[in-house]
Amino acid sequence: MPAIPAALTAVSSLGECPPVGGCNEKRMLAMLPHCGKTFAERMKKVEVWKWCNLSEFIVYYESFTNCTEVETNVVGCYWPNPLAESFIAGVHRRFFQNCSVARHHWQDPPDGILIPLIAAPILLTIAMTGVVVWRSKRTAQVV
Repeated sequence: MPAIPAALTAVSSLGECPPVGGCNEKRMLAMLPHCGKTFAERMKKVEVWKWCNLSEFIVYYESFTNCTEVETNVVGCYWPNPLAESFIAGVHRRFFQNCSVARHHWQDPPDGILIPLIAAPILLTIAMTGVVVWRSKRTAQVV
């Protein structure tokens, strides 16, 4: 029977299934800062002006999220959970507070530009239809 607890411990250390004992939130909150510290150390390798470019640190961030998931599952908690999300949000505030998604406000061009852009294809379609009809009638008369 001692093999079963060892198997459960092995599974939980992989972050796949929390132990049956329940969530130890205190221990989780004590363990998560380790993940944040490791992430902060790795982010020192990335120049600050590149912190908003995810491709510069995606490997570090993936490792950070995996760490939070494993540490959360090891203490019997599910991931994500409100406490873990709060911790992750704190890390985001620390490193990515100046990264904003620039959203373009799209608007229609002025009427002086919009009307010709709409009218030109319509008039061209009418003209080409007229040419085709005129040409088909002319060919019928020649034969």
